[in-house]
Amino acid sequence: MSQDTTYVPPKVWTPSAENGGKFASINRPTAGAREAKELPVGEHDLQLYSLGTPNGQKVTIMLEELLEAGIDDADYDAFLINIGEGEQFGSGFVAINPNSKIPALMDFSQEKPVRVFESGSIMMYLAEKFDAFIPKGVDRTECLNWLFWQMGSAPFVGGGFGHFYSYAPEKLEYPINRYTMETKRQLDVLDQQLANHEFVAGDEYTIADMAIWPWYGALVLGELYDAAEFLDASSYTNVVRWAKAIAERPAVKRGRIVNRTWGEPHLAERHSKDDFKNL
Repeated sequence: MSQDTTYVPPKVWTPSAENGGKFASINRPTAGAREAKELPVGEHDLQLYSLGTPNGQKVTIMLEELLEAGIDDADYDAFLINIGEGEQFGSGFVAINPNSKIPALMDFSQEKPVRVFESGSIMMYLAEKFDAFIPKGVDRTECLNWLFWQMGSAPFVGGGFGHFYSYAPEKLEYPINRYTMETKRQLDVLDQQLANHEFVAGDEYTIADMAIWPWYGALVLGELYDAAEFLDASSYTNVVRWAKAIAERPAVKRGRIVNRTWGEPHLAERHSKDDFKNL
């Protein structure tokens, strides 16, 4: 392992103009709105503001699964939030999510409109609202175990492995090795669980699968960071089996392309099931 220079941390950290990376132009160590900007509102009770990243896909997949199950009240408008342009720092978005991260949801079906932020919270909210894709009793606990496993683990895959492997301005051996080790360990956790179960939390398809698939399923299928070969993803045979099965679900095929502006097909905004017909 080698590195040209050794970084010596200062006594008090201050941001540097030299900090590179894909999001260097918008990253700041402060929270809150940076501009006054209202959000659009469509015709449905559920208004989603998001981007088709893995975290965004969790919610659009779930909404499409609810509609696929015949729950018409789950129809929704999905508006694009371009995080590369800093749209998550507009005042309207910050009013829904003070943490300025996608996805964010407003539910106008209540007497007092409800804001919901953090993808896991949104998925639990929708599961409980529509009594779907979340089991009862002890099976519910197992489902939530895996939902929160994903919430706690994915930052190592995204902000850790993904950042240093794909987005950082230069390739550094130590952080890539560190986060590759952890990503492979997590894949092994998932592989061992799926060795004995059809789905992540057991024999029932749940919000745990919907939350985990956009990260780990897409990763082993070679659709995330172009890292499948590097991670020897094909060796996690149980994860690959599960990932391929989930990818074939009609609702997953629709949900994963909502709020995307890249790849084919993609759907930048979604306001009706008919929007998919023209793709």
